[in-house]
Amino acid sequence: MWTKESRARYDRSALRYPSDLTDSEWGILAPLIPPAKRGGRPREVDIRAVIGGLLYVLETGCPWRHLPKDFPPKSTVHGYFELWAWDGTLERIHDVLYVALREHEGREASPSAAILDSQSAKSMQKGGLRSTRSGSMRARRSRGSSVISSPITRAFCSPRSSMRRASRTATARRSS
Repeated sequence: MWTKESRARYDRSALRYPSDLTDSEWGILAPLIPPAKRGGRPREVDIRAVIGGLLYVLETGCPWRHLPKDFPPKSTVHGYFELWAWDGTLERIHDVLYVALREHEGREASPSAAILDSQSAKSMQKGGLRSTRSGSMRARRSRGSSVISSPITRAFCSPRSSMRRASRTATARRSS
């Protein structure tokens, strides 16, 4: 249930875009971003703006070419996305945020049990690689899934994380 305190905590109206990072979110994420490579030309791009552009694309679902002009160029944002997917940075960010989220909720860092519903078992018996959605979002929330409100935790930690899917896709494209 929303209270005045929780509304104030999750209020994003002061930000330029709802997908932008607050200072506290950036404080958590900044140490997880690898530093610039030694030697050569120094990094000129603002990494926080790159992350903001990446979260904007993931939050809105817009094509890279529709990235607003107040973010770095689409090629820069996409280039960092590809690099971080390839070198495992996105996976490390996911793991750190996932563990922090579970600990914040008072759970153990790693799950101790898995749930297999009958619909998933039925689809696997037929030999298909098809996945089934088990109920509506409201039903999944009522079964104990947490409500993740921050764009950064939604992007990196949600069960059907678009960041993780895109990361795997980019890695698969690079390896082939």
